[in-house]
Amino acid sequence: QVQLVESGGGLVQTGGSLRLSCAASGRFVSVTTMAWFRQAPGKDLEIVARINWRGAYIYYADSVKGRFTVSRDTTESTVYLQMSSLKPEDTAVYSCAATIGRMSTSPDDYTYWGQGTLVTVSS
Repeated sequence: QVQLVESGGGLVQTGGSLRLSCAASGRFVSVTTMAWFRQAPGKDLEIVARINWRGAYIYYADSVKGRFTVSRDTTESTVYLQMSSLKPEDTAVYSCAATIGRMSTSPDDYTYWGQGTLVTVSS
């Protein structure tokens, strides 16, 4: 089992920045890829960014390219999502997820999930 705990959400004004963290524990050695997803009120869960644990392959949703940066600290088993130039449409519950399988942008392919952290961007 792998446990994921997010932190760093909160309220920020348009144009501001936040950094989300996702700390992993448990049988993390088997994880190949981690991702950040978000779900806005009334909308489907969507991928924001994905990074394989070696850090060689990174994916960003078009809506966040150039504004968000995903990274990982292998010594701390932590994945980060640095969010800049935030917009009201970025308001959502952000969740990190991990998979021991292939790299994917589909939430169905991720086995382990954190509890989520709320990001609210005020206009």
